[in-house]
Amino acid sequence: MGLFKRKSVWWFRFTYQGRQIRRSTEMTDKKLAEKVFHRLMYQVAEGKCLESPEGENKTLSDLLDKHFKEYSTPNKSLRSLQTEAGMIKEMKRFFGDTLVKDVTPSLLAKYKSECREKKLSAASINYRRTLLNHAFKLAIREWEWLRNNPVEKISRERVRNERDRWLTLEEEKRLLKACVLFPTLKGNTTEPRYWVQEIVWFALNTGMRQDEILSLEWPNVDLFRKTATVVRSKNGEKRTIPLNLRMMELLKEKGKVRSIKNKFVFPNMEGNKIDASKLLRAFRNILKRAQLEDFRFHDLRHTFATRLAQAGVDFYKISKILGHKDIRMTQRYSHHYPESLRDGVEILDKISTNLAHLGSEEEAVSS
Repeated sequence: MGLFKRKSVWWFRFTYQGRQIRRSTEMTDKKLAEKVFHRLMYQVAEGKCLESPEGENKTLSDLLDKHFKEYSTPNKSLRSLQTEAGMIKEMKRFFGDTLVKDVTPSLLAKYKSECREKKLSAASINYRRTLLNHAFKLAIREWEWLRNNPVEKISRERVRNERDRWLTLEEEKRLLKACVLFPTLKGNTTEPRYWVQEIVWFALNTGMRQDEILSLEWPNVDLFRKTATVVRSKNGEKRTIPLNLRMMELLKEKGKVRSIKNKFVFPNMEGNKIDASKLLRAFRNILKRAQLEDFRFHDLRHTFATRLAQAGVDFYKISKILGHKDIRMTQRYSHHYPESLRDGVEILDKISTNLAHLGSEEEAVSS
């Protein structure tokens, strides 16, 4: 029971009717926080407080906005924030001014059905469920807006994540050639578009995601240590990626012609970050020129991981390079390297040999 400090703000906790109550005083001054705390304790003693959760009159929109501001913004990458902002806008249209206390499993099920009708993928629907679930958890555990989480009663969609597309060496040759031959946006010339080729080549040799490559800045490239650092990845964490010889040569050449004003490793003509939509438009046209079907930019990352697996690189190392939090995400590439499992079955040959040898010794003794 008493006051405690969290991120410069004073909170208090105490037990009320068998449950622990934690609330923010919204004060950074301890003396003012103590006054708020003692006033509440008086109200509790008089039975005038805590009859209903603090967020009883809060709407779902309030909940999503608070979650976005206090949790997502400081913890997620810009790309993830943009995606989440779009989802929140969509949720607000569906739920309107619904109070958090009136959000029921049946209402959430209707929202999930609407997502299916819009042909959203199972992964996209689960992403929305995860967002809502985390927001409600914080509302219960930290903000004390309510006591029950209706999202927990909604099942996740089954994700059939069976896509396993990667480039063969012959396909890679065609793709890189098509990148060079791709015409510029200015006029009808056929001036080489090396910027597309460089990005594609970099993705194939680092396994970095599209936005990680486009966001890469020179201060995060260490040519002495032969590394590139992703300051904020998709999961909000920092990771350092080793560079092979070809990427070192590429970056050294780019460094020679680098403008002091250009902080991005792969900038546009104005020295700013390349727009992702522009890259994807160019990439789609390049795929047509290279006659490659059923291939996405993200499959360059799959190609990188598949080749490491085929070469027998340890899955823990692959997982660290890719930035996977769960190694199970990396193990999808395990079937590309059956030799790594061979020693597991070869032990049967040793057992059979030992049994045969033992049998020969027993026959010799008996005779």
